Amino acid sequence: MQATPRDQLVTDWVASRFPDQSVQITPASADASFRRYFRLTWPDGNTRILMDAPPDKEDCKPFIHVAGLLAKADLAAPRILDQDLEHGFLVLTDLGRIGYLDALNADLSMADLLIRPVLDSLVQWQLASKASTLPPYDATLLRRELNLFPEWFVGRHLGVQLSDDEKSMLDRTFKFLINSALNQPKVFVHRDFMPRNLMLVESAERLTPGIIDFQDAVYGPIAYDVVSLFRDAFISWEEEQEIDWVVRYWEKARAAGLPVRADFGDFWRDYELMGLQRHLKVLGIFCRLKYRDGKEKYSEDLPRFMNYARKTASRYIALKPLLNLLDKLEGNTEQIGYRR
Repeated sequence: MQATPRDQLVTDWVASRFPDQSVQITPASADASFRRYFRLTWPDGNTRILMDAPPDKEDCKPFIHVAGLLAKADLAAPRILDQDLEHGFLVLTDLGRIGYLDALNADLSMADLLIRPVLDSLVQWQLASKASTLPPYDATLLRRELNLFPEWFVGRHLGVQLSDDEKSMLDRTFKFLINSALNQPKVFVHRDFMPRNLMLVESAERLTPGIIDFQDAVYGPIAYDVVSLFRDAFISWEEEQEIDWVVRYWEKARAAGLPVRADFGDFWRDYELMGLQRHLKVLGIFCRLKYRDGKEKYSEDLPRFMNYARKTASRYIALKPLLNLLDKLEGNTEQIGYRR
């Protein structure tokens, strides 16, 4: 692939920031945004991560802010060692090369051992919550996310024109999901708390999950990060295992004094409805990534999210009209790749 002017800027910036140090630059990862990550390696083997966030497309300040909150909460997350906001560069500590998703895919028998420390970190993150510290996950943001579903998934991806009755039904359903979310107790919300954004950080004492990709964090529904973790974009679990982990989280949260519902059944309902909001949003986002941003690989996971959405919609009377619409859309099997 031909080097771009931005690639050259990365090379020149590292050379000027670390003169005469023979720093090797290798790609570390990329995400769904315009951010890229490079691993900087010194001759003695020391490494750091360079975050490349073009300032005309990305704002580094939320990342810096949330990194500070995570550090204050004593959680394993990248610490900022250097910054150049004018050019969109941050130098970060390196949490290692092994991500949770890769580790789980390599050996699913390790899942319980790996996930349990994540529950502790999530409770620790939520205990650090303070109102007015992060942007609110309010009705406007929840609605904007939900609107991605009819615009990008239904309209652009499937090429389906919704009837006026179907549009009204979706509006009622969205209000139902938004009200459910707003009625939940509020904490810090990572917003993409899933194995792909967790790293294996091994210390002498214990296995610690490192937390990355946290710049979109908000203050909102307590069930959001829990359902992000277990109804994930890239790996799915048997429901028995999922319930076991959610119960463990709920017990830990209650013991820590977090404001989860006193009855697990009520918390599970919050969890499922919050998950449906997220799944409809992600169906839209993955299609937007494909058609607007040219990132087609995300659309491979559309069937997973249709499965999540249909499963939840089938369990609640208020969601039966949505289930009927999803059943109708399922008829477009070639476009969404849905399999029974």
